[in-house]
Amino acid sequence: MEDLSLHILDVAENALRAKAKKVAIRIREEKKKHLLTLYIEDDGEGMDKATLERALNPFFTTKEGKKTGLGLSLLSQAAHQTEGSFKVDSKQGQGTKVKAVFKRDHPDMKPMGDVLQTVATLVAGYPQVQFIYDYEREDYKYHFDSQAD
Repeated sequence: MEDLSLHILDVAENALRAKAKKVAIRIREEKKKHLLTLYIEDDGEGMDKATLERALNPFFTTKEGKKTGLGLSLLSQAAHQTEGSFKVDSKQGQGTKVKAVFKRDHPDMKPMGDVLQTVATLVAGYPQVQFIYDYEREDYKYHFDSQAD
């Protein structure tokens, strides 16, 4: 995947396949520390312990008819290529949390891409799902909630 917005779309689509009714996407930039942290959290079905242990294997998928499940493994690889970190927490029946930390000044840092268009695509395609998008840095905060009154 060529930019982070495509990773976000992929992880959000995984949440939707897991019957999530709420997907929260948060991006936090820490310019002084040269870090960008991406959080994606959903309230979908979650993964059992065995599935979670295999989730980062690019040759494991729960999708019928597919032989690979590259989404989480590629996001993990993108974070680690920048000397960042990656973590997935999930419990069956309680949803999934993904956290990817990137060193922004690393030469292998991928571009952000059009995150707002990605969120708009998700909202338009799944109007019944609540999408929350937060972006923050030291001097700026943006909040969007697709189901806010």
